[in-house]
Amino acid sequence: MGRPSQVKPLRTGSTRREFFKRSGASTVAMAAATPMLLPLAAQAAAVVQIFQHGVASGDPLSDRVILWTRVTPPSLKPAVPVSYVVATDAALTNVVLRGSSKTNPGRDYTVKVDAIGLQPGTTYYYQFTAEGATSPIGRTKTLPVGSTSSLRMAVVSCSNLAYGYFNAYARIAQRADLDLVAHLGDYIYEYGSGQYGSARPSEPATEIVSLSDYRQRHAQYKRDADSQAMHRQHPLIAIWDDHEITNDAYKTGAENHQPATEGDWATRQAAGLQAYYEWMPVRPVNTAKLNDNHRNFVYGDLVDLLMLEERLSNRSQQIKGSIATPLGQGFVQTGPFADPSRTLLGSEQEAWLAQRLRQSGTQWKLLGQGVMFAQLKGVAAANAAGGGVFLNSDQWDGYQPARNRIYDVIKGDASHARVNNVVVLTGDIHSSWAADLTQDPNNANVSTGGYNPATGEGSQAVEFVGTSVTSPGVDSDTSGGTAAYLRSLNPHFKFINLHRRGYMLLDVNRQRAVCEWWYVDTVASPSHVESFGAAFEVQAGSQRLSPSAQTPSRANPPLLAP
Repeated sequence: MGRPSQVKPLRTGSTRREFFKRSGASTVAMAAATPMLLPLAAQAAAVVQIFQHGVASGDPLSDRVILWTRVTPPSLKPAVPVSYVVATDAALTNVVLRGSSKTNPGRDYTVKVDAIGLQPGTTYYYQFTAEGATSPIGRTKTLPVGSTSSLRMAVVSCSNLAYGYFNAYARIAQRADLDLVAHLGDYIYEYGSGQYGSARPSEPATEIVSLSDYRQRHAQYKRDADSQAMHRQHPLIAIWDDHEITNDAYKTGAENHQPATEGDWATRQAAGLQAYYEWMPVRPVNTAKLNDNHRNFVYGDLVDLLMLEERLSNRSQQIKGSIATPLGQGFVQTGPFADPSRTLLGSEQEAWLAQRLRQSGTQWKLLGQGVMFAQLKGVAAANAAGGGVFLNSDQWDGYQPARNRIYDVIKGDASHARVNNVVVLTGDIHSSWAADLTQDPNNANVSTGGYNPATGEGSQAVEFVGTSVTSPGVDSDTSGGTAAYLRSLNPHFKFINLHRRGYMLLDVNRQRAVCEWWYVDTVASPSHVESFGAAFEVQAGSQRLSPSAQTPSRANPPLLAP
């Protein structure tokens, strides 16, 4: 999402100086060379730099969670020993787990341990020690088992450092009652300075292509104070979208990859994925196939959170639209767009998704994924009249036969029961949307497979689409005119906001799933201001949206990490 028009600057080679810029350790390295000449304050500052990228946790299960940090040694070393503790209190007095590991230049001095042997549904605090320094204290939480009454989580995507400040992350960090944060992709962006946002310069200044480049960009993002705050307080469950590698990626290439100047696609993808797994608190699903990270997280008997991979492992190349609409070039569901072999997920992941949806014993099934599932048209028409003209071939509209196969699973058949309470969570599009999910939204006759926008009858599931942390939407639509026009063509959308930045708050219990959109006042500068935007909910068993209200915070949540 978001293709810039600027010409890319010329690339320069990686140097040892760039390594120190990436780690922020150039001054530390010089100080460490003559430690006896430093005043005590400077020595203390040097020690602080050891953990300058903060701490993070992620991929929680009922008995374990990934703990992450990065060590910046005062000079290059072949190996650095690291120890860690896990406790049930913020003061780290009731230690339940101790461990040690080593890191080295081959993993860019990142540290990632799977802290095993923890109790379900429990908040823990953790800390690392290395090179005589201790890291900030982090807070995390394991998943519950058995009977579970509620889940409260933040949902984010599209955090472009060059486009502004991560104020949304800072607001999420202050919410002590969250169980986790789901990041739906575009955690980093690949462009060079000024190519897609100019609020903050990019490191390196050029578009990232090599392993060194991707590492440097991840390191810059992890030095951001608001990003560190969010990671320190909550476990992260993340998938990638396209910009973790490059714009509009698919299995064998990407819109923003030119082999003549940027090399082999597989090599670039491998470099981006290596850096991703080094720098993110995620657990590889298959070490033999790192470009597939689809996986699920069972939150007691309440939620099965299914995280889908839609870019690198099996996506067919996007087809460009060529039909003019008032909102740009579109396409119709004929010719290659009707080819059932075109896919986002691939047959293996589709089969896995069908099995999880049908066999999961949880009340709710949440699909965490990258691109909009609901139909989005620039010219409206019922399926019987051709279906209209669709706007974005990068989202599920560009792969309608594959989407229909998922609808078939949800609706059930002679051999399989209907799958109720499916909620799709989506990022990518830099704007806010709430949709009833239907295959024929412009057909008001429910008896023929259509949809009644007044009652929601005919809806098979619902979708909540989160805006970006910083990346731009239609920022000129402050009056909501474009949003209203889109709703007039697409009656299954109950809420659209195209211009505000922020995050979603999802509150789920046995009876309903509520999504709230929270917005920051600006991304142009650091700010502590946020506001409640809107809320919609789906009642269990209804498969349709209705307006809702702001949910109360949980009483007496565990203490935030100090």
